[in-house]
Amino acid sequence: MKTILLNGQSIGFDGDPEMPLLWFIREQAGFTGTKYGCGVGQCGACTVHVNGEAIRSCSMQMADVSSDDVVTTIEGLSDGENLHPVQKAWLEEDVAQCGYCQVGQIMAITAFLKEHPSPTDQDIDDYHSNLCRCGTYFRMRKAIHKAAIYLKEAKS
Repeated sequence: MKTILLNGQSIGFDGDPEMPLLWFIREQAGFTGTKYGCGVGQCGACTVHVNGEAIRSCSMQMADVSSDDVVTTIEGLSDGENLHPVQKAWLEEDVAQCGYCQVGQIMAITAFLKEHPSPTDQDIDDYHSNLCRCGTYFRMRKAIHKAAIYLKEAKS
């Protein structure tokens, strides 16, 4: 049995090593914010952080997750009652329409802003590969720029 550090909690796993991380997160750990979308790593609805890097949890097997890895889902992103700046910007810009993909969007953009603290529209176009069937990309772009400002202010 190995232990996975998920949202700051140590959770044991001794199941099928080919099980996708997504199913461990949802079914065994009970963190249901992460969504199943396509199942092949294309849409990004299942995006979580592993050691701060955005990954598609539907295509990462449990065999590839080590006890040293730190896994964060949307439930572990905020600091208690205080929303993460990306979450705050998402709400302020009213990004979500149906909302299904938004958890994955937020997780992907949170990791993106660590690498691109002052993103240009071209940076966003080049990086942002999560899909949104509702097409709220214009509002997402506004929220990404706003979140970048919030993150800079938080560091000051």
